[in-house]
Amino acid sequence: MSAIAGILADRRYQVSGSDPRDNAVLQDLRSRGVRVFREQSAATIAAIRSGTAQAPLVVVSSAVPPSNPELQEARRVGLTILHRSDVLAALIAGQDSVAVAGSHGKTTTSSLVASLLHATDHDPTAVIGGIVPAFGSNGRNGAGALLVAEADESDGSLVKFQAWLGVITNLELDHTDHYPDLNALIATLQRFARRCGQLLANRDCPILREHFQARHWWSTTSAEGVDFAALADDLSGDSTLATFYEQGLPVGQFRLPLPGLHNLSNATAAMAVCRLHGVSFAELRRAVEGLQAPGRRFDFRGDWNGRLVVDDYAHHPSEVDATLATARLMVQTGRSPLPMAPQRLLAIFQPHRYSRTAEFLEPFARALSQADAVLLAPLYAAGEAPIPGISSEALAAALRRINPNLAVAVSSSLDDLAEAVANHSRPGDLVLAMGAGDVNGLWGRLQELEAPAALPLAA
Repeated sequence: MSAIAGILADRRYQVSGSDPRDNAVLQDLRSRGVRVFREQSAATIAAIRSGTAQAPLVVVSSAVPPSNPELQEARRVGLTILHRSDVLAALIAGQDSVAVAGSHGKTTTSSLVASLLHATDHDPTAVIGGIVPAFGSNGRNGAGALLVAEADESDGSLVKFQAWLGVITNLELDHTDHYPDLNALIATLQRFARRCGQLLANRDCPILREHFQARHWWSTTSAEGVDFAALADDLSGDSTLATFYEQGLPVGQFRLPLPGLHNLSNATAAMAVCRLHGVSFAELRRAVEGLQAPGRRFDFRGDWNGRLVVDDYAHHPSEVDATLATARLMVQTGRSPLPMAPQRLLAIFQPHRYSRTAEFLEPFARALSQADAVLLAPLYAAGEAPIPGISSEALAAALRRINPNLAVAVSSSLDDLAEAVANHSRPGDLVLAMGAGDVNGLWGRLQELEAPAALPLAA
């Protein structure tokens, strides 16, 4: 929502919004002329209407409930109400656009596409689901030919988009609150793909191989039978050296400063998009060296008494698995983009939604078992009603079944979680906090604590 608000403000629209919180994103919007109300009430709609002769459009996201007083007042007075995806669809239709979809990696991939275009002087417009380091924002109004958008599949609204190029990173069942099964998710993404002028897809994903007809494919496992590939020559905890291929032929080597095979796949897709847009490989090779992951993607928060604290948005078993595998690579190779190479991996995980936790309880447990110790935060409901038997305690029990020797503990609150980190971590630990809820507040709570006494975490 904030990315779209900023772009519309930069395009000289009058934009207003409301949020009871205050943060850097809202401060940035204010500096760009957006009027931000701190209370959500019917009076907000009256104030906005009184300031313009033209009836305002009201834009809502799927997170806004029907009971919201502003939404109720907008309906009462007969204002036109649009979903966020309707506005994004209009922006996408207004110029050549790249829409990046997929179960995992779409925020990172769309951020990398926008960053590479920016670094090679193609000045993109961008609407991304995370903060892009190159812009310091999740949205940007550029003067170049391309708009880069993250196409979220969680509510199915991406079928409205008609992009010059659609990108699908991978496909796996998620958002079980919206999709009854994998076939329903596949059907939605197929509708998205049909509306795009052309499709670029990940050949390494078996579901995409079986169910999609892409004009262009990429891979990080083989250069044969794909348009673009990047094969790793050296994998380490701080970077990946790889060779880029087009139509099966080697083009040249590049070094990606983002570790992990999942990031190599994201970067390969981003480079492929840029090559399809006409950016030379020589330009890309230089630009790739400066890439940074978007906010909350292995986001180093700081050194807390010798513990390296990292925040990550991983909230699906495959994402947790990839994030922990990258962290484990740092421990094993002694190389890391962090201030020092970690010696041990303390995983902190906050389950997100009862429906997702119920569907993936055992896969979550298998992914988390890579860590040296695990602390679980209370389950973040995201507005869902509880499901009997589904909780962080149930996930802990599954972890103990899979690995009885793994040290596992469950916290009753974020304050309790911070105390547990203080009591059961030690200098040299990588404290990796994962989840899509409020677990990203852990860093702030740790800073309020006294220096820790290192104690072993009981299994």
